[in-house]
Amino acid sequence: MKTVLKLEEAALFIFGIFLFNRLSYEWWWFLVLILAPDLSMIGYALGNKTGAFLYNLFHHKGIALLIYGLGCYFSIESIQLAGIILFSHSAMDRIFGYGLKYEKGFKYTHLGEIGK
Repeated sequence: MKTVLKLEEAALFIFGIFLFNRLSYEWWWFLVLILAPDLSMIGYALGNKTGAFLYNLFHHKGIALLIYGLGCYFSIESIQLAGIILFSHSAMDRIFGYGLKYEKGFKYTHLGEIGK
């Protein structure tokens, strides 16, 4: 089952690249921004509860799609870009086993414990 889930996330990551390709940004923007959502890990400096909340906020695909949809609705390409980056980054993280976080610590995710 893990392989099927990773393949699904890989397909979603490729879909994110497809959506990015429809924007007028140069490719280097994707490469520079793809790791930006991980800045949300700084929240762990304020404790596990705050860290998990901020991490999950920036790694939730529903929020990413909402932001992308708002960018499409209002025809604001930079908002579309933000949604695509959040979506693609979340898919990439899940390929590597990094899921949404539980409040008891960074390594506890909805995909299982990181490092086991």
